Amino acid sequence: TGRDTDDYDLVELNEAFASQTLYCRRELGFDDDIFNVNGGAIAIGHPLGASGARLPVTLIHEMNRRGADLGVATECVGFGQGKAIEFRV
Repeated sequence: TGRDTDDYDLVELNEAFASQTLYCRRELGFDDDIFNVNGGAIAIGHPLGASGARLPVTLIHEMNRRGADLGVATECVGFGQGKAIEFRV
């Protein structure tokens, strides 16, 4: 997409393991004030088969609340896979 991690106003990273979440935040350089601001998969939930619906809803509601323009949601899939989707509100 040509984007850098600094381009995002909010980031929703869905990961079932706290250590992986911390590693991703540090490695990608996301600030605490934009990263999983309402809690992540452990706090909010990691429903099997529903993460793809929960993530965008959580992110877009928070983007609207904060007046954010650009957000990204990531999802662990298992077996080393993953995906991300970008939203502009």
